[in-house]
Amino acid sequence: MPFVYWVMRRFIDSFRQVLAAMWAHKLRSFLTMFGIAWGVGSLLLLVGLGEGFRAGTAKQLASFGDDYMQIFNGRVPALGSSQLSSRQYYLNYQDYLDIRSSPYVRNATPVIYRGDLRLVSDYGSSNGYVDGSEPQFYDIRYQPVDQGRWLSWTDEQQRNNVCVIGKEFVRLLFPGRPVVGSRLLINGVPFEVIGTIKSIGHGNNNDQNMRLVMPFSTMATYFPMPGEGNANAIKYVAYQPITRAMHERAKKSVRSIVARNHNFDPETPDAFDDWDSVETAEMVGKISDAMDAFLGAVGLVTLALGAMGVVNIMLVSVAERTREIGLRKALGATRTSILFQFFLEGLMLTGISGGIGVLAAYAATRLFGLAPPIDGFELPHIYPATAVLAAGSLAVAGIVAGLYPARRAALLTPVEALRQE
Repeated sequence: MPFVYWVMRRFIDSFRQVLAAMWAHKLRSFLTMFGIAWGVGSLLLLVGLGEGFRAGTAKQLASFGDDYMQIFNGRVPALGSSQLSSRQYYLNYQDYLDIRSSPYVRNATPVIYRGDLRLVSDYGSSNGYVDGSEPQFYDIRYQPVDQGRWLSWTDEQQRNNVCVIGKEFVRLLFPGRPVVGSRLLINGVPFEVIGTIKSIGHGNNNDQNMRLVMPFSTMATYFPMPGEGNANAIKYVAYQPITRAMHERAKKSVRSIVARNHNFDPETPDAFDDWDSVETAEMVGKISDAMDAFLGAVGLVTLALGAMGVVNIMLVSVAERTREIGLRKALGATRTSILFQFFLEGLMLTGISGGIGVLAAYAATRLFGLAPPIDGFELPHIYPATAVLAAGSLAVAGIVAGLYPARRAALLTPVEALRQE
């Protein structure tokens, strides 16, 4: 116990001396601490900014569904010196059947899409996106049911006039009214609303919530694709690869099927109009990694500059207090006690200012949280990995900033120190 008590007394005495030295040079200490606080806060916020971009984009892609892919109608470009113009081709139900049977595709659905239909209820009217699809569309695209139910195979086989609508349609067509079981006219054709879809996305992303889905067979009967000769056409086929890692093979297989069915070479440039959410997610991940590396490097450089400021101030402090060091050594102070005092002073400067930087960054993220949401961007917050990086960098900065000047002070001999003016 006496030894522990002695150690505690030594630590408390050194701590008091450090506080006194910092208080004696308040402005200098404040400016030095500001540099470290700025560096730590910048590191946390900049990396948080990059991660916000990653998280926001991932959330936006997730609103389409897991491993979501689709292929649209396309156009085969004219090749070589041919004078023929490019040829338009339209996907059909047979294309969907062939795509579904591909060994690289685990699920698929045909979709007829129209954006020119008029929706009228007893309480309002609107235009929006109307899809006709088979029931498995629910498993491919993210569209969670809020009230009622989703389309069934009975609806599909019997061509029932039923539909499921998004949250924005609920607000526009049935404001404050019961929705499930209500009647809705689509271009004058009566439909029953059997379910609603939960709100998807946020901010200005209302397009995904202004959607209506009906059975594919019903859509093909009442609202086929517009245009001469398009009675059997579909707008696109939505599908999922057999596994996420096989998305490229799935895309190549689907392209080969479409090219074979429509008599053109699958290697024809720009002949396909398709989208792969897996590929997009991977590309966004690489961009986010590059952003994290760059923004993190900027934050670390800022923190390093702050640490250099601490080293410089501590060296100035050693030079100013040379006579004090000499007097303390002449009175019996050991090298260890001198080393510990100046090391503790540098460590405290970095530690306290680093804590202030973390608190300031946290406060900034709370303020950002009050801002309206932005599509494709998650507001920055403190990520655990970034906090660990900041803490590790701060520890290194504190040790370097405290140890080098402390060693300079401890190596001074009493005679040399007392001779200094």
